[in-house]
Amino acid sequence: MKSKLLTAVAIIAASCAFYSESVIANSTDADIQIRRDATVQAIERAMPSVVNISTETVVEQRNPFDSIWEDFFGRYYGRQKDIRYSLGSGVIVNEEGYVLTNLHVVQRATKIWVSLSDGKKLEAETIASLSSSDIALLKLKTENKEKFVPIHFAAQDDLFLGETVIALGNPFGLGGSVSKGILSSKNRRPLAEDSDLDIQDWLQIDAAINPGNSGGPLINLNGDLIGLNVAIYRQGDGIGFAIPIKAVSEALSHILTPENVSQLWFGGILEEKQGILSFKSVEAGSPAAQSGIQAEDVLLQINKTDVTDLFSANNLIVQSSAKSKPITLSLKRNGKPLTVSTKLVPQSEYFNEDYIYQRLGIKVEKLTKETAEALGVQMMNAFAIMEIESGTQAEKVGLRPGMLIYGIEGTQASSVLDFARTLYLKPKDSKVRLNINIQRRTGNFIESRNAEIELPVLK
Repeated sequence: MKSKLLTAVAIIAASCAFYSESVIANSTDADIQIRRDATVQAIERAMPSVVNISTETVVEQRNPFDSIWEDFFGRYYGRQKDIRYSLGSGVIVNEEGYVLTNLHVVQRATKIWVSLSDGKKLEAETIASLSSSDIALLKLKTENKEKFVPIHFAAQDDLFLGETVIALGNPFGLGGSVSKGILSSKNRRPLAEDSDLDIQDWLQIDAAINPGNSGGPLINLNGDLIGLNVAIYRQGDGIGFAIPIKAVSEALSHILTPENVSQLWFGGILEEKQGILSFKSVEAGSPAAQSGIQAEDVLLQINKTDVTDLFSANNLIVQSSAKSKPITLSLKRNGKPLTVSTKLVPQSEYFNEDYIYQRLGIKVEKLTKETAEALGVQMMNAFAIMEIESGTQAEKVGLRPGMLIYGIEGTQASSVLDFARTLYLKPKDSKVRLNINIQRRTGNFIESRNAEIELPVLK
């Protein structure tokens, strides 16, 4: 009886297996297409451009007795270091290996690795970033001139309230992951003054966004990039946010310039709209302005080579400038062709300590450990005041050598170039806000206090 039962079970199992294989074998193209709906097809188009990002950051641990130990042990004293790791997402935006992500994903990272959709892992470096938009541009490091699959950008403001959106990324380090929802708001703003929801013109979605999704793409049913996933609203369930493609494109216009990529001064900000490159703005007194370029001029060619996007334009400008030769730009102004010639100059030749001295009457130097020891102050991210021009307002308000400047216009300037660049935007006789740190050493202890002053801009 038992033998007959087992035989019957075996026959039924074999029949089921045959039936299952028969169903799969007889599946029609129509059946497959039903399953490969618009969502699946959009993901298939976009996924090759989605990357996972992992970072390593070395952090020096400080304690209140560091300065005392350094006084006793000098160069033999070493601070403890802590290594921190983080995960995030990104999206390839150019075939040469440029990747967009959130700045907070890679900020202060000492090493960055990017994992592609095919499992390949490459190191990357931060090319430029824009803190006001929380956007960073990375470049993959490759030995050969590999080509990558870039995502397609949606047209700016091409959004429908309630349309289906798909968030792609690397939540919790799980790898390429997909969540689906709708567009809940096209321009989420703070609910009220001093609200916890400090968000300006972000997209609000109900597709799940989790830690690790930051910097990943938000796409529509065409598979086009409509935003970068950036945050969740912790006080609400299922509320996520993305930086809209319009803000992403504007950030790229400011990030992808010779000034940011190669420290060369050009002065023309390009923007790309529907495949057309034009000058969004031109800095007064810059090489671009001196050559006759004006805002709204359409850029057609650089040195007789067609330009199709921001990346190709920037690369051609930088490569041509590296040869120290003038650059010829073919433009169109009000429908008429125009050719101009310009030559870029290193920013450091113009925006330096001498420029700051001319405009403020103070000589500054980026604070280093050696300078801090010589001045008897604690090391911090700041500029040391080395000299004050006699009779200037800087002297009258009480600035003295040895004081530190840690902020300009409420923002921390990381280099002399950034400091001078901020001053360049200030017209003569306007005022600039400086954050000052004043330190006084008593034995092995340092008393520190901060102040904010305004100085008139000279010349």
